[in-house]
Amino acid sequence: MRCMVIVKATKESEAGVMPSHQLLADMGKFNEELVKAGVMLAGDGLHPSSKGARVKFSGNKRTVIDGPFTETKELIAGFWLWQVKSLDEAIEWVKRCPNPHEGESEIEIRPLFEAADFGAEFTPELREQEERLREQISAKK
Repeated sequence: MRCMVIVKATKESEAGVMPSHQLLADMGKFNEELVKAGVMLAGDGLHPSSKGARVKFSGNKRTVIDGPFTETKELIAGFWLWQVKSLDEAIEWVKRCPNPHEGESEIEIRPLFEAADFGAEFTPELREQEERLREQISAKK
């Protein structure tokens, strides 16, 4: 099972407050454990939403909305992509994670869709296309 592990933003992360040396070292050690266990596929921190943009879709119309965005609790400060056996395994890894922010913080775990989840709508032609794209992405690494 692949999952995205989402570090939620805080007022401090949205204000651009950088993590301490100690937190960076602790997260580096945790990431090393994830890599050694074969769990971590990718991961990074994100700049505050003030440096980002959103594109809103309404039919054929596209509207660009510049950050910052409100509702800090709905924003993302960082992420990992993990390969785990189950949601329970992902939860156990998150419990071992250093607190990503000073004070209270939250990490969300969301399973990724796999080809089988789409049923008959995901035709053999679409599956082949997906596999070809994944191979092209892997080749660029």
